Amino acid sequence: MGRTKVSTLFANKHNNNNYMLPYSNTIRQTLVNRPNTHKDRFPFSLFELLRRLIHSRKVDGDSKTEEEEKVYSWLYTLAQSDKNLVFEYVRSTERGLSFTEADRRLRENGPNVPLEYSFPRWWHLLWNSLFHPFIIILIVLSVLSFITCDSPNGFIMLILVFISVTLRFYQEYSSSKAAMKLSEFVKCPIKVQRCAGRVVQKELVVQVDQRDVVPGDIVIFEPGDLFPGDIRLLSSKQLVVSQASLTGESWTTDKTAEIREDHSTPLLDLKNICFMGTNVVSGTGTGLVISTGSNTYMSTMFSKVGKKKPPDEFEKGLRRIFYLLISVILAVVTIMFVINYTTSLNLSQSVLFAISVASALNPQMLPLIINTCLAKGALAMAKDRCIVKSLTSIRHMGSMDILCIDKTGSLTMNHAIMVNHLDCRGLPQEKILRYAFLNSYFKSDQKYPLDDAILAFVYSNGFRFQPSKWRKIDEIPFDFIRRRVSVILETEGGHSQFFGRFLLTKGALLEVLRVCSFIENFDKDEISPFSSNDYQRILNLSEDLSNEGLRVIAVAIRKLEMPQICETSNGSKREEEDIERDMVFIGLITFFDPPKDSAKQALWRLSEKGVKAKVLTGDSLSLTTRVCREVGISTTHVITGPELEQLDQNTFHETVQRATVLARLTPIQKQRVVQSLQTIGNHVVGFLGDGVNDSLALDAANVSISVDSGVAIAKDMADIILLEKDLNVLVAGVEHGRLSFGNTMKYLKMSVIANLGSVISLLIATLLFKYEPLTSRQLLTQNFIYSVGQIALAWDKMDEEYVKTPHKSSERGLSMFMLWNAPVCTLCDVATLLFLWFYYKAYTDVTQKFFHSAWFIEGLLLQTLIIHLIRTEKIPFIQDVASWPVIFSTVVTSAIGIALPFTPIGKVMGFSLIPLSYFGFLVLLFLGYFTVGQVVKRLYILVYKKWL
Repeated sequence: MGRTKVSTLFANKHNNNNYMLPYSNTIRQTLVNRPNTHKDRFPFSLFELLRRLIHSRKVDGDSKTEEEEKVYSWLYTLAQSDKNLVFEYVRSTERGLSFTEADRRLRENGPNVPLEYSFPRWWHLLWNSLFHPFIIILIVLSVLSFITCDSPNGFIMLILVFISVTLRFYQEYSSSKAAMKLSEFVKCPIKVQRCAGRVVQKELVVQVDQRDVVPGDIVIFEPGDLFPGDIRLLSSKQLVVSQASLTGESWTTDKTAEIREDHSTPLLDLKNICFMGTNVVSGTGTGLVISTGSNTYMSTMFSKVGKKKPPDEFEKGLRRIFYLLISVILAVVTIMFVINYTTSLNLSQSVLFAISVASALNPQMLPLIINTCLAKGALAMAKDRCIVKSLTSIRHMGSMDILCIDKTGSLTMNHAIMVNHLDCRGLPQEKILRYAFLNSYFKSDQKYPLDDAILAFVYSNGFRFQPSKWRKIDEIPFDFIRRRVSVILETEGGHSQFFGRFLLTKGALLEVLRVCSFIENFDKDEISPFSSNDYQRILNLSEDLSNEGLRVIAVAIRKLEMPQICETSNGSKREEEDIERDMVFIGLITFFDPPKDSAKQALWRLSEKGVKAKVLTGDSLSLTTRVCREVGISTTHVITGPELEQLDQNTFHETVQRATVLARLTPIQKQRVVQSLQTIGNHVVGFLGDGVNDSLALDAANVSISVDSGVAIAKDMADIILLEKDLNVLVAGVEHGRLSFGNTMKYLKMSVIANLGSVISLLIATLLFKYEPLTSRQLLTQNFIYSVGQIALAWDKMDEEYVKTPHKSSERGLSMFMLWNAPVCTLCDVATLLFLWFYYKAYTDVTQKFFHSAWFIEGLLLQTLIIHLIRTEKIPFIQDVASWPVIFSTVVTSAIGIALPFTPIGKVMGFSLIPLSYFGFLVLLFLGYFTVGQVVKRLYILVYKKWL
């Protein structure tokens, strides 16, 4: 078999993987069938368009899917069966498949690739980018503008469409490329046993490509090999397997063929099953391929990648506004067209005016404002050493109220420190530390992090063990079969008890105990035979230490006679077996992966901002619990992955909402936890992970975060990449996200109520007067000046109270906000209308230019000042003042609006001079507007408990 990286995932081809089983088989219903695949369809039909705009698929986060249940049932069935019966299940023989049968199965099942996913073409992504509600409105209005010869307005709207669509396409195309990397397939040869011959069949070992492995093949594996499918072991010799690609745990797992499992064993703990994507660390063996392609356990994991996430409340709110605006536009524009055409009998003029009204009602700058706010947040996060790959993730980060963390490297320093050196009774003894130090000091084959931790502990605590008085004779290096390392040292000079030649051994507790025949009792200062009571006491002590989150290794010693070994470094296997025996157990060395100094502070700061932390990890519960206690995460409610598997649907959801620490989770369980929090708990969930095993949860989370040192797949799936493993960066990201979200909501709410109020006022004025309140050119100019001025909102600040809590866009929130506040704008416009009617008698054709000028200035100033009323819960200009870019934009926009009627351009546009008395009226009008608007604001906050 060839060797490849554990993190390598596999490509997909369309295939039908159906096992060749007897139809009378009683477990036939439990077998895995290829899930249905759906090719991307190009939405030509109107029905398809409406379906895509309205419907969204809800992601379930509770129980296993039907495909998963079949895979689980199939694997458990074969794990519980005798080896001879397994051959019958997959219709194979102890000699393996014949070449003819293997070819037939390959044609029937298709290539051995785990993913069933077809990636959309770039033109599909471009088509999808056009389906934003306001993009559709802008396209329609721009087309109508060109039809009515209003080219400038049409070009403006097309430019906005181009900017927004380009940004959306770039983001979706980047995400698609990241998902494609999950399908990269590395060809590697697999050793397969096949049989050949017509009369006398002979067993042959051949190498085939991994894609050509089929169910029923017998594979032969050795250290470094990757399993090409789900395997039922037939034979094994000291087999040690790494399942890090599935579990995230760095520890290895012992596997053996000589066992029959039962259904109570967690799936990934099955000793006689090896899974696709895992690899051999040490040992050898043979196995029967029982699942390939999309029927493997890995397939149930990564076939979920790229599935649709829960609907975004912000997008749902936009769609609700979209439907409301469409309704209002159709109604108002139709009425205005009829009235205008009835009075003017000019069809082209009436159509142009109706389009201008529709354009004024549409928040044209929305895509630009949203992307500007998000881009500004991305630049700010870049200064904090954060790379933002998806701009929308910044908005989600502002709404995030739960952050799920994979413990390793996120909360901890990801390197061990030594804690203590204990004898069999749990008491510290310097002699234990001395021998552990000498072992680490003199070993030369390979230095491990635990060796560095021991050396650092000795040097930093002032111990002086004088290694210069020892001489290295030989070394027996560490391997994954013995799981221990030994050095042979010698002293000269006859000083005290350390004279002579010694074998110093340290390693995994059980492996060291296996070669010990004696134990040193420090309380009695004697060496006694190793008893069963001693063995049990040491195991109990080790379990207690593990429950405290400590990692344990054992230390043993044996004094050698001079003739027992020659002074070479060859270390033959005979000498190793002869020497590592009858040793004296002296004690334990404990280690701990400490939490980062910044982790506790960062979690506290996140908690202050309303973001709760949950730990989702593949590590052991005891270790995770200790780390969580030290960084301030509550450990009152904890649970493990195997325990979650036993829960029914409702209990699962309740437990997930309540638990703060979830340990020993598989990648699929991490994904289910995230989806449960989203769909049942209605939370916006962020996930921080850096391993292959985190990719499913990263794909499911609203905000997926990885680190620069993470594996390639995790970084590809992430929306945000941290260049430093510091949670304080996330705190800054949350603040930027809430600032971006808040400024976006300011623009959205303000533009919708301003535009709606203005259009309703135009409708009233159109009904009262015999002429247009504003010509189409004047209306478009007013709308353009006002829209450009709104861009400064991206640089506005937010109230301190707003940034302290997460915010989500309610599906009905925008509609209710509009219904409460739009009438205030209309009230001001009506007051202006009445003042012009009764005070200036501006209701005849003679005063038409004066009315246009006065209405233009009032409308532009009102829409500009609305920004300051909407942007804060406080009293504008008194309790809170906007940022200088917004103030500057307000001054410039207002100055242009006031000055325009007095310029030559104003004359060309049909304006006339305005008396100073009118500006005095506007001062009183706007004071009244702010007063009434502030009252409505306080009532709205009293009812809905929020403003933006």
